[in-house]
Amino acid sequence: MDITIHTSFLPHDDAEAALEFYRGALGFEVRNDVGYNGMRWLTVGPVGQPDTSIVLHPPGADPGITEEEKQVIAQMMAKGTYAAVILAASDLDALFAQLASADVEVVQEPMDQPYGVRDGAVRDPAGNLIRIQQRA
Repeated sequence: MDITIHTSFLPHDDAEAALEFYRGALGFEVRNDVGYNGMRWLTVGPVGQPDTSIVLHPPGADPGITEEEKQVIAQMMAKGTYAAVILAASDLDALFAQLASADVEVVQEPMDQPYGVRDGAVRDPAGNLIRIQQRA
């Protein structure tokens, strides 16, 4: 069996801020920018890795989500507890220096973890936790 991760989904509540973070701070390329009914979906991914993408979506776009659920999602996003993704970089310290100079919210500076990885964490403008590990 040959299975890979192709696309992950993260919510956004401001498409322009999301673009500034993912394209500007992380250097991802924009692969798709789709609007529908006043909402906007953005597909971004690392340059040179066309088979791996993140779709940034409006959090309440699913027609099955109730207004109460939309409020809970908005509250969790505001606290930074709704969604997360783990990325990897070849030079974690240089990346964090670049992110700090771009005024990205750093949650945890790079550090060696007791479970065997070196990583750090930032938040995107929607509050999503972005952990970044040192690539071996």
